[in-house]
Amino acid sequence: MDRIEYYFAPHSPWSYFGHQRLAAIAGRHGARIELKPCDLGRIFAVTGSLPLPKRPPARQAYRLVELRRWRDFLGIELNIHPAHFPVDPTAASLAIIAAAAADGERAAYDLAGRLMRAVWAEERDIADEATLVAIATEAGLDADRILAGREAAVPTYERNTEDALAAGMFGAPWYQLRGEGFWGQDRLDLLDHTLGR
Repeated sequence: MDRIEYYFAPHSPWSYFGHQRLAAIAGRHGARIELKPCDLGRIFAVTGSLPLPKRPPARQAYRLVELRRWRDFLGIELNIHPAHFPVDPTAASLAIIAAAAADGERAAYDLAGRLMRAVWAEERDIADEATLVAIATEAGLDADRILAGREAAVPTYERNTEDALAAGMFGAPWYQLRGEGFWGQDRLDLLDHTLGR
């Protein structure tokens, strides 16, 4: 069985755009997705990528154009200027890792998708603990157990970040398959093609 290492950040709009499509592609090919939420800020710092506020105005403006294009092309609900962005994704990332440990990868994948949607379509603050509790509960998870598991998730979060850097990641999402990296949700067709070989 093929394994797709899925490096992402729950506040990334590009991860949000690709999240459900990745699941569909993996399902068609019988591949397993290994969720690896990681520290995108640290990855940017190491690889020379700039956080959004520090990018040149032309790049910031074009990003908005692309967000609109992909939103309309994919038919996915997305607020171009969400109320809670930028947002610190650390607590949400740790909750996803804790959910995987407590309830398995499928539950964690669903929670990750709900957290992305919370930022980009529901105007919710995923750095807020009460919001995390509400979203975990909506996902049918034991929110108290998820929150209690966040401290134990820290080493995994750090290891995921190290693994991402070792894989050559410099932006999210990053899909790793058979030692080959695919950057961005717009490379999903290429990932699909590679799985089919």
